[in-house]
Amino acid sequence: MFQTLDHFIKSWEFEAAATQKLLSKLTDESLKQEITSQNWTLGRIAWHTVAAIRIITSNTNLTFDAPAEDYPVPTTAQFIADSYYQASNAFIQALKKEWTDHTLQERIEFFGQQMPNGSLLMFLIQHQSHHRGQMTVLVRQAGLTVPGIYGPSKEEWAKFGMDAPH
Repeated sequence: MFQTLDHFIKSWEFEAAATQKLLSKLTDESLKQEITSQNWTLGRIAWHTVAAIRIITSNTNLTFDAPAEDYPVPTTAQFIADSYYQASNAFIQALKKEWTDHTLQERIEFFGQQMPNGSLLMFLIQHQSHHRGQMTVLVRQAGLTVPGIYGPSKEEWAKFGMDAPH
């Protein structure tokens, strides 16, 4: 659970930059990539990641402009990446304007249980990281380069003059 807005915002800035880096690698064609026809496509997961910022925070008193529906999926990767950038920035601006450290202790209902806002913000980061992991697999399956997130990706080791670990 986050205790201070500053701590959350610093964490979010890193995580959002990582998500933005991944979304910027997508192509219109890659949005159709799927593991099976019974699972979400890369585009659906990417768009869900955009809309989830507003969906997850919808029971709070935060007011900001962001997509709140994750279907239908947009058909252009650039629109998804641009929408994520806008939603993430609007979310952070709303937090800075509307919340204080004390607000993180206030409880809201989330999935049928009472949860402090600070825990909700932790869930939002974890949720985003979960879907970002799914997207990296589909990005590689689509033949695109996976960017490093918490360390170099396979393709990035060469920049350090090293072979990727096997």
